[in-house]
Amino acid sequence: MSPPDSQSASKVYARVAHAVLEPRDLEASLLLKAAAKLQAVLEAWDQKPPAGLSDALLYNRRLWIVFIDAVIRDDNRLPVATRQNVLNLGMFVMAETFSLMTAPKHEHLANLIQINRAIAAGLGSKNGKSQPQRAA
Repeated sequence: MSPPDSQSASKVYARVAHAVLEPRDLEASLLLKAAAKLQAVLEAWDQKPPAGLSDALLYNRRLWIVFIDAVIRDDNRLPVATRQNVLNLGMFVMAETFSLMTAPKHEHLANLIQINRAIAAGLGSKNGKSQPQRAA
């Protein structure tokens, strides 16, 4: 039997960490991970968008689709005004994403990063915690 490699051990640890996180902490963590991916693309942006743009946008878009789906469900317990605000932000995120896919401009990318970080910070503060740390 061979010893477990560090990569598989880290994957197991990551799954366990996600399983024990509070939902708000998990959401904040995922938003920060998306922001980090987008930030890496922004920092690599020179005269044209870097190759990682599509992957970073896909990750962020999938995450926001989950949020949008959650707030439009009838069984969602959030106040209607909060649900509407999240839905409006989600629609803005989708519009910025479409803009980035059709006519990439780093300003649109910066908007997505700022939104993700602001929502993550708000999720962290609701639990009586300071701002969540940036995801790597």
